[in-house]
Amino acid sequence: MLLKVSLSSMRKMMKDYIVLLIGLVISISIFYMFQTLAMNEEFVKANSLIRSIMMIFNVGSVLLAIITFFYIFYANSFLLSLRRKEYGMYMMLGAKKRKITQLMFVETMLVGIAALIIGIFVGAGLAQVVGKMLMEQIDFTATGYKAFLMPAVMMTVVFFIVIFFLTGVVNAIKLSRTTILDLIRADENKDRVLKKGVLTFILAILSICCLAAGYYSLWHIAEYLQFGFIIGAFATTIGTYLFFVTFLPVWVNRLKRNEKRNAKGLNAFTFAQLQFRANSLSKLLGTIAMLIALGVGAIAGGLAFQNNASIMANETLVSDIVIHDPSGQDKELLAKMQIKEQNEYRYKVTDKEVYYLKNDLVDHPPLVRKYDPKGNGMFSGKKEPERMTDALPEPMYITQHNNDKDASSKVTEPSNNWRRTISDELNSSYPMFGGRSVYIADQNNYDKLKADEHRVYIAYVDDFVSYKKDLKQINERQNALADSYGKQKDRDLNTKYTFYESIHMMSSGTMFMGFFLGIAFLAMMASCLMFKILSGASRDIQRYQMLRKIGVRKQLLSKSIYKELLALYTLPACIGVAHVIMGMKMFGVILMDPYYKIWVPILIFLVIYLAYYLVTVQLYKAIVLPKERK
Repeated sequence: MLLKVSLSSMRKMMKDYIVLLIGLVISISIFYMFQTLAMNEEFVKANSLIRSIMMIFNVGSVLLAIITFFYIFYANSFLLSLRRKEYGMYMMLGAKKRKITQLMFVETMLVGIAALIIGIFVGAGLAQVVGKMLMEQIDFTATGYKAFLMPAVMMTVVFFIVIFFLTGVVNAIKLSRTTILDLIRADENKDRVLKKGVLTFILAILSICCLAAGYYSLWHIAEYLQFGFIIGAFATTIGTYLFFVTFLPVWVNRLKRNEKRNAKGLNAFTFAQLQFRANSLSKLLGTIAMLIALGVGAIAGGLAFQNNASIMANETLVSDIVIHDPSGQDKELLAKMQIKEQNEYRYKVTDKEVYYLKNDLVDHPPLVRKYDPKGNGMFSGKKEPERMTDALPEPMYITQHNNDKDASSKVTEPSNNWRRTISDELNSSYPMFGGRSVYIADQNNYDKLKADEHRVYIAYVDDFVSYKKDLKQINERQNALADSYGKQKDRDLNTKYTFYESIHMMSSGTMFMGFFLGIAFLAMMASCLMFKILSGASRDIQRYQMLRKIGVRKQLLSKSIYKELLALYTLPACIGVAHVIMGMKMFGVILMDPYYKIWVPILIFLVIYLAYYLVTVQLYKAIVLPKERK
């Protein structure tokens, strides 16, 4: 009998349970998708660069698990708060507390299992779509890729069943420790109104100082590095909570004291509602602001990392194309490209050495980004590359040598700029020539060498990324040539294409992880705010009923609700977006353009946030506004 009554009550609260289910399904499906991408055998068997994507999704799973853990606890405690009075009535009618506790535990597990089943099927669909998109991004073919993976299913089921079980136990303990009187009078607890005082003023000043210190540290993180990150994170977090604890109640009080604004329409009632909510919601709104920053920041960071691959490749290596002994196929591909400049350099390869002709390098110096040992990094920071014009007065220089000390002592080493030019721009590194020593020789010494002559071709194109498929073919043939010189099998050539692909694979995984992690954060964040607002809605029923009885139109009451909830949603949104705009600056240490398309994650956030705001308004209205007969 008790189970039937409880199920009937659950059906009446179906809207609340659906909201909870949506949040749970989003987190479960994304968690399952991360696990599938991290555990799939096709990625496990692939090369080390592609396997590195697994680590990214494992990190995403851990972060999502942490936030989901607290979200599920909070959401279920919200449902418990909605039904406390109902449970109290059951006990007054003779139901034993032990039965109520068991019933509540079963309800928690049933909701969790339903969300788990739906979430795994939705996650399998996501894994199928995202897996294909990711493989297209990194140009990787996996015919055996599985979107429905049993190890991922088991990991997801075990993790969430444990969380649901713990949640049920915690709620059961809470209920068992609550008296019948407290359950019956749950709606009669009132929020305290924070009054002004010296302490409030001091905390308000401290919040501004903390936010200023946090923003300054994040904006100048290149100077302070780890210390700046620690100060920025802690100061911003503390400042955010203090801001809402102090400024929110004071701001609402200021609104109430504005007689002109207060006397307009139902503003007096709306401001009074905000005043009673201000103190109880201040900490939650601080949490919401931080979650907004994390969610939007995750999406923005993913986009910035995706864009960073081509920028980093261009900043690291100037030569777009490097081909040793171009074949006929290479020349055909080059003929289709828009070449801005091209040069050739001659060299000879012996059993132990490689000799570049000095005259070619001096007459046609390649473009480089000069090494600056005094700078704040590897390069001087100049945006435009320069010609390698350093003099080479000696007849012979060694740029790279093996462990043969006699060979290195016979010649002089050139400047760092020339060494980097030969190694990077002409890709004449150890992987290319199997560990041979590399020299620069003048014409006289070069002619004395009894070895076949080779040529290395370098070119600069209009758009490097647009020729990825052609450059991949060229790179494969260059690897085959390097293998003939004894290149180590586990080493890749230091070409711009290889460098771009290595960063692109990591950044693609980071982009997908950041996007879905951000979506999950934002959805759960908005759900928490909605749950908190709705959990106190039952206390407002009498106020709205009283206003309606004295003749206040329903449209005015509805308008008041829209304005009241809009204020609660707007404040953390503004602070959260400000955190993102200031916080993305810290990625400038590792990203060339941390603000790449920053409007995209902000727009995604606004769409999700607006949807939850409208849903909250409708659910709140359904609770507090009196039902009228037609």
